[in-house]
Amino acid sequence: MEECSHSLNNYRMTRSLNNWKSFKKVVKNVKRSFFDKKIQEVVNKSHGLWKLMNWINRCKLPATEAIKHNGYLCLSLESLWDTLYSTFNTTLNYQVDLNILSKIECKATSLWYPFSKEEFKQAISKCNNLSAPGPDKLT
Repeated sequence: MEECSHSLNNYRMTRSLNNWKSFKKVVKNVKRSFFDKKIQEVVNKSHGLWKLMNWINRCKLPATEAIKHNGYLCLSLESLWDTLYSTFNTTLNYQVDLNILSKIECKATSLWYPFSKEEFKQAISKCNNLSAPGPDKLT
């Protein structure tokens, strides 16, 4: 726009802060008038405003493959439920042998050294908020 060019040239010649502020103000006003004009053009057209909304157009569904179970497609809600139920609940009534837990090697417990509230605050104050946690989950 001619206003913007004139204001920018004025700033370039003087390099003053007031002329820079004036240039920014001119640009802001020109942008506002441009978009106000565009909005009025769209509003004045029949259903023009709604044509800006992408959700009024028909959306194509993504191509998906149907779920199969035992060689058959799950095309109904009932068949889909049966498939999911049988898949995720196959071990529902199985007996579990808890003796397997005794075969797991026991690890030695670590000692917990007591610390005061002040020691904790001092340790936390050294941590950087922008770094990833370390092994102690604090740093």
